[in-house]
Formats: sequence, structure tokens, C-alpha cells
Amino acid sequence: MGLRTRSRLVAGLAVAAALVLGATTAQAAEREPTGPVQPNILTAAVYSLGAPTIAPPGTNDWNCKPSAVHPNPVLLSNGTTANAYENWANLSRKLANAGYCVFAGNFGGTPGTFLQTVGPIADTAKALAAFGDKILNATGAQKLDVVGHSQGGMNIRYWIKYLGGAGKISRLVGLSPSNHGTDLFGLLSTLEMIPGVPAVLGTVCQSCNEQAVGSAFLTDLNAGGETVEGIQYTVIQTRYDDVVTPYTSAFLPAKPNVKNILLQNVCGLDFTDHLGITYDPVAQGLVLNALDPAHAKTPPCVLVPPVIS
Repeated sequence: MGLRTRSRLVAGLAVAAALVLGATTAQAAEREPTGPVQPNILTAAVYSLGAPTIAPPGTNDWNCKPSAVHPNPVLLSNGTTANAYENWANLSRKLANAGYCVFAGNFGGTPGTFLQTVGPIADTAKALAAFGDKILNATGAQKLDVVGHSQGGMNIRYWIKYLGGAGKISRLVGLSPSNHGTDLFGLLSTLEMIPGVPAVLGTVCQSCNEQAVGSAFLTDLNAGGETVEGIQYTVIQTRYDDVVTPYTSAFLPAKPNVKNILLQNVCGLDFTDHLGITYDPVAQGLVLNALDPAHAKTPPCVLVPPVIS
């Protein structure tokens, strides 16, 4: 082999290697860093203190293409003060293992900080809507399924009502959603009546004021009907909810496209509270059923979260 030929071969190999490396790097960039699976929200919160922007396990693979079995990507919507990892560091992996393209983000808080979903709900919903459009564009899907906890299971309804979500969302699954607000066993309602308190609370958590029973935000959101045709709504609630009180305020009015499920009617020995419901194995099984009712299974009455890898 002559010197000129060898030089051309080396140059060609270098170009090919650069192309492969570039493609690999670009593909890696499409996968956001994710944290490990967590057994409960407390361990997830502790972990995310040092990594508040880390994505939940199994989420945010922007190369993911939905399958024919699960054609809709799943967007996870956070509860008040919770970041995505804290809220979903167990259920996210279970959904990914079941074959879903799963996505989650942090909205409604100062970017890069631990506390999220505390700003005005309308602003959070707008950010979620934009994130939803990004998911649809990346995956090529026609519609999304959304699973939300607490505020995250309620504020999607603002997206549906005011931001064009009715044509983009197929299923909305709420885990202890604050659909009719909360009185926090009467405490929040009392505080809201004290002059100056709502203003002070609003400087830290505007969405807290908006989730108080009877707030102007909820009155407007629920006026004229709380659901729309063409979307399947599932509410999964626990009798032992200690944040959304009374617990029945989570439920939506009965309609053919609405399914309200009390967790204790499925597993009477399940004492899961508001914060623990996204990590509860029975509730997780009900979420999978809501997303894929054709293959629904009665969740086993198991109170210890299974090990997920």
C-alpha cells in the first residue's frame, strides 16, 4: 500500500470515527440524566436535595417512540412543592418497564431549585402545555396521557379548558388531585380569612392560595362543567388523605368518562396518605389499569413497594 493510499485510508477512518462519535454524542444528549429508583417520597426528597433537577428513572428519553400497544406518551405532573424526581422516582420506572414513553419536568418554581409547582397554577399549566407539545413533536404521537399528583392532577384541567389540551390529552389520571381544593381540616380556610395571611402565603406559594376551598381560581376552573367529552378521567384517592381534605373533594362529578376510585375499596388495609400515594403499589396498579383498561388487573393488596430495577 502506497503512502498516499494509506494516508487517504487513515483520513477516511478518522472521518468515519468522528461521525460515529458525533452520532453517539447526539444520541446521548437526547437522554437526560436520571436518578435511581426510590422506595418512598422521603428518600426521594433527600436524594433530590443534592440533585433537584435530576429526572425520575425511566423518563425523558427523547428518542423514545411509542409502541402500537401504548401509543400515547405519559406525562407526569407534579404536586405542590414537589420536584419531578421527588414525586415520581418509583412509578416512573414501573411505567417505563411496562413499555411507555415517560416524561417529567419541573415547572412552577425557580429553575434549578428544590421547590417546584408553587407559582400561579395558570403559569405552571402553560409550561406543562409547552412541555406536552415538545413531547408530541419528539415522539410523533397524536395524544398524551397525563398522570398527576395533588395539584398536578388538577391543574391539567386548566390546560384542557383554556390552553388547547382537550385535543391533545386522551387520559387524565389523578392521584389525590385537588379538584375542589382543600381546607386542611379547616386550618387553611381559617388562615385565608385572616387579613394579610393570603398575601404572605402567596409570596411563597401562590398555588397554595389557589387550592383553598372556594378560591376564585377553583370557582372559575369548575364553572360550566369539570370534564370534557373525549377524555377519560380517573381519580384515585385515599381515605387517609391528610392534605386534600375532605378526601372526597378529590372526586369529579359522575359521568360516563369519569371513574372515581377509593383506594380502600380495593385494599381495605391500605393506609396510604397524600404524600405516599404515588409510591403505593396498589395505587400504582390502578394507574396502570387506567392507562390500559383493556388489560386491567386487580392490584394485589400488597403494602410494601416491590423492588424495581
